[in-house]
Amino acid sequence: MANINLLPWREAQRRERNQMTLAMCVAMWAVACLIVFAGKLFMDYRIDHQKARNAYVQSEINALSKVIAEIEDLKQKRDDLLSRMEVIQNLQKNRAQIVHVFDDMVSKLPNGVFYDKISKNDSRLAIVGKAQSNGRVSALMRSLDASDWFDGATLNVVDVIDQNGASVSQFDILVSEQRADEDDSNENVR
Repeated sequence: MANINLLPWREAQRRERNQMTLAMCVAMWAVACLIVFAGKLFMDYRIDHQKARNAYVQSEINALSKVIAEIEDLKQKRDDLLSRMEVIQNLQKNRAQIVHVFDDMVSKLPNGVFYDKISKNDSRLAIVGKAQSNGRVSALMRSLDASDWFDGATLNVVDVIDQNGASVSQFDILVSEQRADEDDSNENVR
């Protein structure tokens, strides 16, 4: 007769396979958790490293921004100094010109003409005064045009007013002042 095994060996084998499968699943879950945890640690390390690099770059940018601001400040100071130097050089170049202008204004003044007010705006002189007649105002304009220091005398207003019982011409003249560098070029032509 054949040997018949009545023991439940299939159930035991099935239980054993189920236990092995469960053990494998637990082991795989544990390995997967370790891999995920290791990946998280690695990514956190990379993020912290990048944040440190970004902080370093930002600190260098801030330092360079301060240096750039100092450079811009120095450039502004240099430009201010250059403009002051230019003004001083122009004043030195034209310092004798004002003496010539005032001397010429007095020497070209015809008899019977008086200055009341002289004002200067850039290179234009505004002359307000009184004269005994309109002819004397014309003589003043001709003498100013003939001067080496003045150019383009234009008469704005001539009014005849009564001053202490005498008729007097009150005038307003605009005249351009020639620059010293223009005079130097005129002397070179002569």
